[in-house]
Amino acid sequence: MHDLYYKGRIHTRHNHVTTGYNTKRSVKLGSEKQPLTLVVASEERKLAIAQFVSDNELFADITVDSDVEENILELDGLLNKPTTTRFDKTPNRNDPCSCGSEKKYKKCCG
Repeated sequence: MHDLYYKGRIHTRHNHVTTGYNTKRSVKLGSEKQPLTLVVASEERKLAIAQFVSDNELFADITVDSDVEENILELDGLLNKPTTTRFDKTPNRNDPCSCGSEKKYKKCCG
């Protein structure tokens, strides 16, 4: 009975089965399955970065190459996520004005 044509729907149960919890998400960067790829210039810097990565409970493949410029952008991007900018709420028309005149906003600055 689930193959009835009800308001243009061929399979009414099919939509219920395919929506919902997403099990096909991508693997998170910095995990064991997808480690960070970092390039540093010296062995001392490699040890410092490895300690920093382990303190933040991440996984990384760190290579030492003095000929190439240091590249730790993936680590910086993971640790310094941008924050949402929030603005102060503008007052409603009947709220007291923020300039201190004790008038309503609509009569003073609005």
